[in-house]
Amino acid sequence: MEQQDFSAKDSLQLIESMISKAQNRFNENGHLYLLWGWVVLVCSIISFISVYFFGNFKNLMYVWMLTIPTVIYQMIYLSRVKKSTTVRTYTDDINNYVWLVFVIMGFLVGIIIGRSGQPQLFNPLILMLYGMPTFLSGIILKFVPLRIGAISCWVLALVSVFIPYEFSFLLLALAVITTWIVPGYLLRSRFQKQH
Repeated sequence: MEQQDFSAKDSLQLIESMISKAQNRFNENGHLYLLWGWVVLVCSIISFISVYFFGNFKNLMYVWMLTIPTVIYQMIYLSRVKKSTTVRTYTDDINNYVWLVFVIMGFLVGIIIGRSGQPQLFNPLILMLYGMPTFLSGIILKFVPLRIGAISCWVLALVSVFIPYEFSFLLLALAVITTWIVPGYLLRSRFQKQH
């Protein structure tokens, strides 16, 4: 009975959807990796300079407020991309959820660290967490540079607990170079070749 209810139009839509997903088309153009990479790199370097040369710990949150307009831009950008995308794949959906989990976990780590009074643990924990969505994105997108970047995050997270706090900002800067900036340019190049 169910087979009779399945119209020809439904059959064509299902086949089209399966073909599209099977093609494993590559939609990631690296734009947001580059955007976040450069923003976090700038914030990390300014934070290092502020703490190391001026001993200014209290104003670090103002430096990181540069991420607020970046979040707003990202929301607008993703909204426009979603409207112009005709076919969404499982890959797109899974990758979006992976990064959503990271944002939620990063927010929770920020609150927990803020309440604990141990800000020196923030960068190591963020580096550790950051490796997770980067590694999974590398698996999902079948893109080795993201996996390598994730491993570098985990190594840098470990190193950061053995060095003075202010130098952890330099490790954060190095992490975004290896996980966002370099892969972002490689993703852009790959995207341009496919389109």
